[in-house]
Amino acid sequence: MIEKIEELLIEVNGFNTASKEEIENFRIKYNGKKGVLNDFYETLKEVPNDQKKEFGQKINSLKQAVAGKLEDLKNASESSIVVEKEDLTRPAFPLELGSRHPINLVKNRIIEIFKSIGFAVADGPEIEDDWHNFTALNLPEYHPARDMQDTFFIEQNPDILLRTHTSSVQTRYMEENQPPIRILSPGRVFRNEAISSRSHCIFHQIEGLYIDENVSFADLKQTIQFFTTELFGKSKIRMRPSYFPFTEPSAEIDVYWGLNSETDYRITKGTGWLEIMGCGMVDPAVLKNVNIDSEKYSGYAFGMGIERITMLLYQMSDIRMFFENDIRTLEQFKSL
Repeated sequence: MIEKIEELLIEVNGFNTASKEEIENFRIKYNGKKGVLNDFYETLKEVPNDQKKEFGQKINSLKQAVAGKLEDLKNASESSIVVEKEDLTRPAFPLELGSRHPINLVKNRIIEIFKSIGFAVADGPEIEDDWHNFTALNLPEYHPARDMQDTFFIEQNPDILLRTHTSSVQTRYMEENQPPIRILSPGRVFRNEAISSRSHCIFHQIEGLYIDENVSFADLKQTIQFFTTELFGKSKIRMRPSYFPFTEPSAEIDVYWGLNSETDYRITKGTGWLEIMGCGMVDPAVLKNVNIDSEKYSGYAFGMGIERITMLLYQMSDIRMFFENDIRTLEQFKSL
């Protein structure tokens, strides 16, 4: 039996290959459950006691030789592998192209139009206080917007809330800057409304403000006329008297959308006219609240919902589609 082990030692020491399959067969032959080494350990139980020590030493020598040979073959195999030079920072394939969100597409287009006539963009916080969101804008304490059923209040006494309009950006800007002022304030706003196909508790607004000497309602009308023509390609608008606490006089702006399709009938309720924004001359009380001389300066303000405009431009019927992030909807805007 000892002679057999010595023969196997010679075989192990002389074994050499680069084949992974042959190396694995070698391992199984000696170290497998039914391998040579396990057979020898089973045989060790039957060896006479006076021979067990020598027989055990021979088995251990064979075991160490097998382990050493496997380690040498493994190292030789790894050193022979040619490492391919490859750019590991390369994007994975396939690379899906994204697109701008339809809300951003329309927002950027509106900003581009007004920038062409001198408007700059101003930004402000989404979490506001009572002064900038309500009081400075001439909204009285009994106004419905101050009710918790209409506004998301975070704290009370003092009132801290999620802004209900981006007019709060205008009050902050007027406090820190003197006329002439010509700004746009785009952003997200929040109102406690039931979510449906036509309304949402989160939406986006873009508001404009122009304060200078001798600004008139005629200036406001010409600005709106220019904007609607640039955005819709439709030049016919009308102004209907309305009421806003922060402007006087105030008006709603309708654009003639036409009645060329069934969708046109539905969104204009069969009239062909569609309301797109509110506007008016800035109330002198608002100017006084932000320390601007209302005797010297006048101005106008306007505001619109970006979702409403986007739904019109892309004929989308459900406002919830803007917030669900359904890839099937967003993929339609890849080419825009």
